Amino acid sequence: MAETVVVTVKPGSRKGPLVETGADGAMTVYVRERAVEGKATEAAMRLLAEHLDVPRSRIRLVSGATSRIKRVSID
Repeated sequence: MAETVVVTVKPGSRKGPLVETGADGAMTVYVRERAVEGKATEAAMRLLAEHLDVPRSRIRLVSGATSRIKRVSID
C-alpha cells in the first residue's frame, strides 16, 4: 500500500543534505544541488529514500516536478 506525503524542497541550500520533519509531520528537504534540469528534485528523492530507509525505486514523484512543494508516493 502506497503512502503519499507532501515534501518541501529547498534547492541550493548550505544546510543540505538534510531532512527536517516539523511538529505537524511536514517534511522539508534541503539539498545543495540547484534547481536546474531536475537535479534538485532527483537529489531530494535520493535523500528522502535514504532518510526513510527505503530503496530509491520505491519513491515516486506524483506531482510538483518543477515546484518546491512536491507530492511523493512511497510504496
